[in-house]
Amino acid sequence: MAKQDGDQRTPDSTRKDPDEWVTGDESMTGAQASYLETLGREAGEEVDETLTKAEASKKIDELQERTGRGRDH
Repeated sequence: MAKQDGDQRTPDSTRKDPDEWVTGDESMTGAQASYLETLGREAGEEVDETLTKAEASKKIDELQERTGRGRDH
């Protein structure tokens, strides 16, 4: 169910947990690596280049929360 505070993001029920992704154990995509590099730089943190797709997705969520990037305001 979508949040009621005006947040228009995708409802949580349609977002699959990265731990359940069939391809989650594959190497992260080029797009993930590039975005993580940007987020890591903004957060002042080095990002592990050997993350899987699932790990990269979780790290992106974490760094977006810390940096405020990737959120609709």
